[in-house]
Amino acid sequence: MSETNNNNGLTEAQKTFLQGFAMGTDVARAVRGLPILSGSGAAPGAVVTLGPKGAGGGPHAPERLQIEAQDRAVAGGKSLSREEAAKRAKDPLTMYDEIRANARAGVFPKDTDVFLYKYSGLFFVAPAQNAFMCRLRLPGGVIKSWQFRGVAAIARELGGGYADVTTRANLQIREIGPHDAPAVLTELTELGIVARGSGADNIRNVTCSPTSGIDPQELIETLPLAKEMHHYILNHREMYGLPRKFNIAFDGGGLISSLDDTNDIGFKAVNVREDSAADEVSPGVYFRLTLGGITGHKDFARDTGVLLRPEECVPVAAAIVRVFVRAGDRTDRKKARLKYVLDDWGFDKFLAEVETELGKPLRRVAHDRWDVPKRDDRWGHVGVHPQKQHGRFYVGVVLPVGRMTADQMDGLAEIAERFGRGTIRLTVWQNLLISDVKEGDLNALKAAVEQLGLGWDASSVRSGLVACTGNGGCKFAASDTKSHAMILARYLEGRVELDQPINIHLTGCHHSCAQHYIGEIGLEATKVEVGDDLVEGYHLCVGGGYGAEQGVGRRLIDAMPFDAIPPAVERLLKAYLAHRRPDESFSSFSRRQPIEALRAIGAPTATTLNGSVTSELTLQTA
Repeated sequence: MSETNNNNGLTEAQKTFLQGFAMGTDVARAVRGLPILSGSGAAPGAVVTLGPKGAGGGPHAPERLQIEAQDRAVAGGKSLSREEAAKRAKDPLTMYDEIRANARAGVFPKDTDVFLYKYSGLFFVAPAQNAFMCRLRLPGGVIKSWQFRGVAAIARELGGGYADVTTRANLQIREIGPHDAPAVLTELTELGIVARGSGADNIRNVTCSPTSGIDPQELIETLPLAKEMHHYILNHREMYGLPRKFNIAFDGGGLISSLDDTNDIGFKAVNVREDSAADEVSPGVYFRLTLGGITGHKDFARDTGVLLRPEECVPVAAAIVRVFVRAGDRTDRKKARLKYVLDDWGFDKFLAEVETELGKPLRRVAHDRWDVPKRDDRWGHVGVHPQKQHGRFYVGVVLPVGRMTADQMDGLAEIAERFGRGTIRLTVWQNLLISDVKEGDLNALKAAVEQLGLGWDASSVRSGLVACTGNGGCKFAASDTKSHAMILARYLEGRVELDQPINIHLTGCHHSCAQHYIGEIGLEATKVEVGDDLVEGYHLCVGGGYGAEQGVGRRLIDAMPFDAIPPAVERLLKAYLAHRRPDESFSSFSRRQPIEALRAIGAPTATTLNGSVTSELTLQTA
């Protein structure tokens, strides 16, 4: 049987041949600095003009790496993904005039423009909200009090009157109307804050240790490196040509983890001892390079065996990104992250390509040559802690699953100026730190925080409670994660008394923005059938962890209605208290238990007798 013809009378095979032929012609014309006539990979009928050599899209233009990668995909007989075709047809970084025109008309973007707007930090989040969300870029999560106050004013005047702290130590402003999008972007710029590249296929907010420079335990300050990486991205156009999003984190070995092992590139500070030094590595602090973290796909960043001096980190990260731009999948969005290049190529081939891009070899060092930092303090991001500066303290302020009103933001800015040095430090745990507080001012600061309706001393449950936006502000989410997180916390605090923090992560969908797989208890939202109704619920996972307790949580129970979740978690925590080893975390406890025994305890049919869990299966106690 012959192949089906399209509307132009061409078979699919003929179309593929002609598209590849056109792309070859395009490349030849681009080399001579001539316009591209076919618009290869663009929308039907579009004409893409790359411009003269070295300016706008010729062979030395910054877009070249992305364009060549797209060309190779199509020449190989594949079709670009919808998003790649959209990027090919329209430059997402030059849409300012279009954004302004749409704002004047009072209309939101449509079709693939919804995706392209994210390059400017604007997320049209319908149907959850008929509004924009704007995500910022705050390298290392550090923001000055006057900037914080300015963001509060934008949220109050142009948004919903609140802001959210994200799991990348960043801020989001929500409920922005169609007319106000350009004003949000310009007012942020006037504050010295950018949103460019904070969404879509870009390098997301660069994170680091939130206590950088004030941490008595840290090996090295990482905020300068996060800022250097941030400005490198802003000033190198090819850093915006990725096939999918990308995360970079620096960890200086301090009290609060930056969760570097969940990032595409992780830099972890280590100390090479004097007795372990050799010709290729002198004693001192280096960064251990890890690659490929993507916990939503159940994978942590893996060690490369490479040690880098601090000044080498940003150039190496840039080389890694360029190799990824060339090699990442442009046809299948589900396979377009760095992890899948590493899975396909292997680390040796990938690192060889990085060395070629870098123009020099990477330093490989055996693992027994360095000391890893001390464990992070799981209470380190809440409460009062001494700084390495004598007589100064930082205070971790607890935010209800990362949300604060504009008035609370004004109050926090005033507290940071009155009791500190006007610096606010956001964390990946969706809270913030106020640093440089004198000991004599601590009680007054605590009282001022409490007057805002916020806390400084969290329970074991709230200290590790993380929730994504949920269906109140995200079209992908199946449940109201933020409200459910607060309900769960209140329920547990009245019933279970823990002596150490427990990380409970609630995420609204499989994209896992709240990283449910690294939660000691992870909840992934889903719709659940109850009779004839669909209600909000979750898949329940246990045993996740990061850093020294790194591990992917195991799926315990599928599709539980939310009403069944709080008592199920209560039963699991009571079993943990009854059968744990000394100083054992819930994560470690749950990993050594038979999954069937835990499932019997967590299932809605489990029973309790005088507050103790009963099960037909036996838990292991030693």
